[in-house]
Amino acid sequence: MKDLCDWNTAELGDGDKVEHVRPLTEERTVAQPPKIKSFHRRNREIETVLVTEPKPVAPPATLAATHSMPAEKPEAVLEKEPTPSVSRSPLWSRVRTIKVDTDLAMRRGLPMVDRFRDTESAKAIDLLRTRMLHTLRAQGWRRVAIAAPTSGCGATWVTTNLAQGLARIPNSRTIVMDLNFRKPGVAQALALPVQGDMAGFLSGRLPGHRHLLRLTDGLAVGLNGASTAVGSEVLHNPTAAKVIDTMMEDSRADVALFDLPPVLEHDDLTAFLPQVDGVLLVADGTRTTAKDLAACEKILAGHTQLLGVVLNRARPK
Repeated sequence: MKDLCDWNTAELGDGDKVEHVRPLTEERTVAQPPKIKSFHRRNREIETVLVTEPKPVAPPATLAATHSMPAEKPEAVLEKEPTPSVSRSPLWSRVRTIKVDTDLAMRRGLPMVDRFRDTESAKAIDLLRTRMLHTLRAQGWRRVAIAAPTSGCGATWVTTNLAQGLARIPNSRTIVMDLNFRKPGVAQALALPVQGDMAGFLSGRLPGHRHLLRLTDGLAVGLNGASTAVGSEVLHNPTAAKVIDTMMEDSRADVALFDLPPVLEHDDLTAFLPQVDGVLLVADGTRTTAKDLAACEKILAGHTQLLGVVLNRARPK
């Protein structure tokens, strides 16, 4: 199968403090400074009084009476107090690790561009990755929804292979979330033997470190193992938005890809639009029409950015 991707860049452009000053005449009765014969003598006297005025210090007996510990103890405690950290238990390091069986994926006939780096499909995926990253970094965006106008256009294939391309970038973190409650397919595309409870995660019942799986140092996935007709209701739940925000903050992911059902067949993507920065459409060169793409653009208009259109299974010239 020859897969070509066409990126549409039309839409392209993450004192000194004086607590109390008594009159100068009163200061002279406390501490009489030496007379200095100078043109500015008066100003110097005022300045000397303010600087050399001793600050009131409580006697040791008073300190001992008000504190049950020695006078030096509070200073020592303040010096040893740890600086608060942003995340004492980073989510990424707590996520379970699982290895992708690429040989099994190949035997199942699932195209993995990581195994064919010299093919036109792999080169197109790398080009898509680079152009998308330029747009995201320029705008400070991190969340991308990937969907097709209709079923069977290859949105899941583009999602998983694009994620692998992003994960190859050193010192980067990518998360793939399977939000296709109608027909989840990320686990199958990656030949993973385990499934996940995406609805439980988005409802807050399942913590992130138990839901996510880390495939490599730079790639984690959130799987969906149950097909349901109430996917849009799950995505409409305000708790889902809070869970996604927490996941992005705790994981410190650079990019999150969300695989969603077809735009023109279900309202799941529309329900999830407030949670993403942009949408990547996957069109099938053998079935997607210009009318389909125009309808998708109309749905997205005013809600989020159309990052581009990937042409999959293009007709040979």
